[in-house]
Amino acid sequence: MRSIAVINQKGGVGKTTTSVNLAAALAEAGRRVCVLDLDPQAHASLHLGITTLDGEPSMYEVLCGDLSIDQARRNLSDNLSIVPANLDLAASELELASEVGREMILRDKMDADEEPYDYFILDCPPSLGVLTVNALVAVGEVFLPLQPHFLALHGLSKLLRTIEVVSRRLNSQLRLTGVMLCMYDSNTRLAAEVSTDIDEFFAANTGSRRFFQDAQFFDTRIRRNIRLAEAPSFGQSIFQYSGESNGAADYRALAEEVLAQEVAAEQPQRMAA
Repeated sequence: MRSIAVINQKGGVGKTTTSVNLAAALAEAGRRVCVLDLDPQAHASLHLGITTLDGEPSMYEVLCGDLSIDQARRNLSDNLSIVPANLDLAASELELASEVGREMILRDKMDADEEPYDYFILDCPPSLGVLTVNALVAVGEVFLPLQPHFLALHGLSKLLRTIEVVSRRLNSQLRLTGVMLCMYDSNTRLAAEVSTDIDEFFAANTGSRRFFQDAQFFDTRIRRNIRLAEAPSFGQSIFQYSGESNGAADYRALAEEVLAQEVAAEQPQRMAA
């Protein structure tokens, strides 16, 4: 089972769009996927047509109460489910502030979940607070969506430092394994320049930074696509809303690259056996 946190402390870079549509693409490919919505804005939940009212099971009760992941989970299809969020989750930052072992709560809940999922995909809030740290402690991998913009690298070093500190002190298995460009416009020179800069940055640092030495800068570029922007207002993934659009094609291609990582990871194990 792969557990992946989709993280960027900068908003508006395609984080939730990637969490939801990558999950849907992997489910379409036959993998069992569960999305965990850790953002109090609940955009991933709304994107998949789920609105959680006060008193209904949600991620808040999982983190701050006695609810299990299974009790809060909503099944969307045979292969796709979600543990939804609502605004109550914003209170968890304060409620967990004095909790002993607060960084480990989500990890323990995920470890106790007995459903045989192939992927957990965690949509994280645009911040580096308790919710994001819980995600980093609970998962094995981080995916980083970036916008091909001059400010795309702004704050990246801080985010990478946070991941590195968590990997060193709280989760030795944590690795940055995927970086993708979203809202890509191939007609602009800036997009190509930023893409080159990001590629060179990771190429220059992988040898000295263990936690992202295996990071893959995905070949797939998620192009600007009006259908991707429209889909959340209908409570649907891009595949439900416009399965033949460029947005759907791009996320299918990204899912193929993610699935190829499984094959690459299995090859050394076969050789060792």
